[in-house]
Amino acid sequence: MTLPNTMRALSVETLADDFKGCAIVERPVPQPGEGELLIRIRAGSLGFPDLLMTRGGYQHKPDLPFIPGGDVAGEVVAVGDGVDAFSVGERVVTGGLGGAFAEYGTYRARRTRTIPEHLGFAEAASVGSAYITAYVSLVRRANIQPGEWLLVHGAAGGVGLAAVDLGKHLGARVIAAASSEEKLETIKAAYAPDIVLNSSDGFREQVKEITGGGADVIYDPVGGDVFDESVRCIAFDGRLLVVGFASGRIPSITANMPLIKGFSVVGVRAGEYGRRFPEKGRENMEAVWKLVADQAVTPHVHAVYSLDDWRQAFAEMEERRVVGRVIIDPSL
Repeated sequence: MTLPNTMRALSVETLADDFKGCAIVERPVPQPGEGELLIRIRAGSLGFPDLLMTRGGYQHKPDLPFIPGGDVAGEVVAVGDGVDAFSVGERVVTGGLGGAFAEYGTYRARRTRTIPEHLGFAEAASVGSAYITAYVSLVRRANIQPGEWLLVHGAAGGVGLAAVDLGKHLGARVIAAASSEEKLETIKAAYAPDIVLNSSDGFREQVKEITGGGADVIYDPVGGDVFDESVRCIAFDGRLLVVGFASGRIPSITANMPLIKGFSVVGVRAGEYGRRFPEKGRENMEAVWKLVADQAVTPHVHAVYSLDDWRQAFAEMEERRVVGRVIIDPSL
């Protein structure tokens, strides 16, 4: 296969608000090193952290310039030395801390897997970080049990929707909370949670009434006011999972609240969990992809955009219009 010398990529050249530091650039096509694959990228998943990184607002701060985007799916076009598990032409899915929004990328073969036949590229790229975050949150950190009430905030987002999907599979009674009726209708049709709840005007009293006192597990990728109100509607012995701060405000809590109400505030960093506990990290990944292969969970794609339409894709995410994952396909 003859490969081009250069490729197009979305690059963060400088850190700036309103994505002013981002531009489509030409970069050399990378060559796979030992143990690596060169992948023609057909789908890159856009996450909220990608938006934050364009202005230096996320805990991971790559050196400039950098190509954003984590989870990727595509076709193998070259293999490096020492790779015998994959061959040119295979459909694969993998990921990293960047590089997805480019026509080509190199990735470690040991972190790559073949895409299940029933998934397209966009669906495959929607699995990784979203479902790993949900799995680490609900299984590893919360130890959620069948029949427990699970309140999922930001249920329309990638990590929120994955928690709804996985929570249902695990036998929890799921309350999917989002900020618009249109989003809730889409969530209801896709995953049939036990309750859909419009949280735009508050949710504390509704949750307490639905659950008979409070939710056993609260999954919060939003932070801010949502966290503050969650403290008021969590059950005794509940687990309040801190997943992220999409609202932009990092909340705080006085120590007497979890003491008096008998609940735990549990931090979730799914990627770091896998790095600290490599064997458990591998188990998490295998568990998630087995669920996908068995079609026990189903990733949801909101929309697919070309590289040239990256601003529209970013705007969809920033303006909270997304249900599921936004995908950028650099091959379009």
